[in-house]
Amino acid sequence: TSCIDNICYKQSGTLFLLQGQKHDSSATDWLSSAEREQFLLELKATGWMEVEDRDALHKELHFKSFNQAFGFMCRVALQAEKMNHHPEWFNVYNKVQITLSTHDCGGLSKKDIRLAKFIDKVALSL
Repeated sequence: TSCIDNICYKQSGTLFLLQGQKHDSSATDWLSSAEREQFLLELKATGWMEVEDRDALHKELHFKSFNQAFGFMCRVALQAEKMNHHPEWFNVYNKVQITLSTHDCGGLSKKDIRLAKFIDKVALSL
């Protein structure tokens, strides 16, 4: 399967390609409708929310201190780099806001689910 940078999507099992630079997206893990529904239920139970105006997940985490928040971000950053899948995030003192979406394909993928679960695991360990 090939994908177009930032402008491709999958609907009813069909990958739609629009104008842009092609690259191999075999590493992109598309979610089936059933998987998406199941994972969203699981993640919503841990505080993740769907973003209203785009196909993304969002969560705000609160820590005891800036150091704890920054330590959390460092651990997530190392995993994100290993996955080659980077969150959009914002940090002020002890708060971290995270948005996950697979930008190459303009929506949620299994990469987002894996990273969200890792984020929850790290947050619980602190």
